[in-house]
Amino acid sequence: MSVEIKLTSTEIRARFLDFFVGKGHLKVPSSSLVPRNDPTVLLTTAGMQQMIPYFLGRETPPAIRLTSAQKCFRTTDIDKVGNQRTLTFFEMLGNFSVGDYFKREAITFAWEFLTRVVQLPAERLHPTVHPEDNEAPKLWSEIAGFADEAIVRLDDNWWGPPGASGPCGPDSEIYYDRGVEYGCGRSDCQPGCDCERFLEIWNLVFMQYYQDFDGSRTPLPRPNIDTGMGLERLTMVLQGKESVFDTDMFRTLIDYFADLAHTAYGRDAKTDVSLRVLADHVRALVFLAADGVLPSNEGRGYIFRRILRRAVRHGKLLGLDKAFLAEATDVVAGLMGDYYTELRTQRARIAEILSLEEKKFSQTLNTGLALLSDLLATLKLRQQKVIPGEDVFKLYDTHGFPVELTQEIAAEQGFTVDTAGFEQSMQRQQERSRSASTFVQAQDDRALTAILQRVGPTEFTGYSGVTGNGKVVALVVNGEEVESISAPQQALVVLDSTPFYAESGGQIGDRGDLSGPLGIFKVEDTRRPLKGLIVHYGQLNEGHLRVGESVQAEVIGQRREDTMRNHSATHLLHKALRDLLGSQVEQRGSLVEPERLRFDFSSPRALTASDLAQIDTQINRWIRADFPVQTNIMPLQDAMETGAMALFGEKYEDLVRVVSMGSSIELCGGTHCASTGQIGIYITVQEASVAAGIRRIEALTGRAAEAYLRGRSATVESLATKLQTQPDGLETRVEQVLQDLAAARRQIAQYQREEAQRQAEQVAQQALQIADAAVVAASVDAPDDKVLREMGDIVRSKLGQPGVVVLAATFGERIALQVSVDAALTKRGLHAGKLAGAVGARLGGKGGGRPESAQGGGKNKAELGAALDLVPALVKEKLK
Repeated sequence: MSVEIKLTSTEIRARFLDFFVGKGHLKVPSSSLVPRNDPTVLLTTAGMQQMIPYFLGRETPPAIRLTSAQKCFRTTDIDKVGNQRTLTFFEMLGNFSVGDYFKREAITFAWEFLTRVVQLPAERLHPTVHPEDNEAPKLWSEIAGFADEAIVRLDDNWWGPPGASGPCGPDSEIYYDRGVEYGCGRSDCQPGCDCERFLEIWNLVFMQYYQDFDGSRTPLPRPNIDTGMGLERLTMVLQGKESVFDTDMFRTLIDYFADLAHTAYGRDAKTDVSLRVLADHVRALVFLAADGVLPSNEGRGYIFRRILRRAVRHGKLLGLDKAFLAEATDVVAGLMGDYYTELRTQRARIAEILSLEEKKFSQTLNTGLALLSDLLATLKLRQQKVIPGEDVFKLYDTHGFPVELTQEIAAEQGFTVDTAGFEQSMQRQQERSRSASTFVQAQDDRALTAILQRVGPTEFTGYSGVTGNGKVVALVVNGEEVESISAPQQALVVLDSTPFYAESGGQIGDRGDLSGPLGIFKVEDTRRPLKGLIVHYGQLNEGHLRVGESVQAEVIGQRREDTMRNHSATHLLHKALRDLLGSQVEQRGSLVEPERLRFDFSSPRALTASDLAQIDTQINRWIRADFPVQTNIMPLQDAMETGAMALFGEKYEDLVRVVSMGSSIELCGGTHCASTGQIGIYITVQEASVAAGIRRIEALTGRAAEAYLRGRSATVESLATKLQTQPDGLETRVEQVLQDLAAARRQIAQYQREEAQRQAEQVAQQALQIADAAVVAASVDAPDDKVLREMGDIVRSKLGQPGVVVLAATFGERIALQVSVDAALTKRGLHAGKLAGAVGARLGGKGGGRPESAQGGGKNKAELGAALDLVPALVKEKLK
């Protein structure tokens, strides 16, 4: 049974918002599908998401009563889209109170809107509440006349905090009774049943508690209201439709695709599924693109790509062989562009994104579907139901066919995928790729040489800042020039001008982003492989990039700033070393990166602690002086006449860049601070030799130096606490502890000697008499090998006659052997090394040594007794 009122979805949205504006609410625009300041989710999933900062008190709301129609996106049921109800993109209508009204007003507003504004029959509306919420049932009874037994209690009527802690509370859901013909037939069928009869249309959340990390809850001083009602579901009910896809929100799109495919909706169940998938997915793609989401293989970009690929596949199932997504942008904009104006202002950009991605994937899909179809047919003949991982990888690696699409198609036909085999094939391919890197490098060099000859040198604009505009003049992939790239391709990008510094002069290359109209390229390194040519190395993370496009280039600012501090400090270090050690000091290499600086220099001697203290003091004095860092371009000869220092062995152009700060003057093409004061602080952390006559200093500046000092300070505080003293008294306390420790060690050593003496005497008394020799083979307790040897000497001295001594001691997992034989017995054939070898072999190890003294051992503790039992027999054999 349907209601009589017939409203369009646009009218329903407007009536909702106007109703709550009339109740003193401020209408706020929908936030982006890309959440602001919320790293816990990839996309906006609920209408209240933009309200969370207000509910948590982190931001001041524009009003304490708010209402909105919010764009939402949920990804958990992508594979189910195509049935009668499941959507990815949808609109959530909501009204919100930030510490103003609470349950009574929320229930009153909801009941009034549903029964009076959109005139739903009151007898078809059924509220549910949480079992522990005693207030809401009374309000529903008072406001809407529900008997207590007619109000259903459901345990899942509870809204939890967005994280481990935060606001939470019970909720009340309003269900619409579609009629018994949609039910399960059970007598106890009611809201919350899994059947299709009762449809939830509105959720009223009463946020009245704060949940702590331990799960405890305390009442909020000012509770909040958050409600959410799906526009698609409400429209379905008000228009009396069987499905959300039958409403005006979708039928225009469905009929558009049906006309393209020369079919009609409702004619064939399989075709209808594909039409519904297209209607949902195209809406989703248009809105994602409008909010800046671009196709990629990660995060929300992967969701975009996966949805587009499903849409293209279902288009193929409908027989749509030509590109169709870009033109559908106009249909979506026509349906929803009046309220969501970004669909019209960005129409051309959205269409181009969809067109490029569809074109890129269509050929892949055609080839992959044909190959997968042949593969499945072969497996069916063999009566196999698992697609081998190697075949799945071949489809992916050779033909670019997505794994998730293989899995989806396989599942439709009753197959599964060997994912473990796929991962193994992927790993083998990665190993092969690493081994081929040298060949690719040579190809890159050839391509870049041709590019430099064609487009000329790159203009570097990074001395004045970390951002700039440039035009893509070349793209290189695997050593070949290409016209365009798509995420997630790795590539080399050449611009006509760039603020990215290319690695040279010891300073590492910049990192950052190149943002084009349709894609974002992540720059992982910047180099100058050829004189004059700056090349950006990295990966396109989102969308597409083409030759000829203009991009916004942005270097990671903090990384550049840290690098500049270290570079300017390197110049000051060079000057300080020459002042201390003399003009014979020459720079022999350097590394300037964000985390540290490394400076190699010629020096006839190592630097003392006093030398390093002088250097640190001098450099920090220059930093505090805040000398301006000045640069000048001048002829090389003029630069040398100013006293500028040049790098040893470096070749320079006729015109050079001279960088001066205080009394430091050097030839340098790198980036620097505006003044020495920006370096902040300098600390030498290591000085060492790297070659004959070459020393190396490693140092920290700025943030890294601060972190280093904080770490050292924390260590001192921790040690002082553990040693029960103050930081100022730590050195004295450590000296005392060391003295106590030395005394304790002496006492332990004395005890060990006494214990060794006692054991040795006891073992000597247990000697066996074999022929005319005393034989000892025993296991003893000893702290180390040294004491074990001493015990062997003591036993021999106590025997009173020529003897053989074999002692064993266990040290952790290892058994150690000490063997000694009197010289008189070695003349008769006994050999300590051979005895050690025989016993050690029985222990699973080995042994050896001189005739009079030897060592050995093993790890087979279970054989220790049997190994020692070998000794008397071996001695008897030699002396018989």
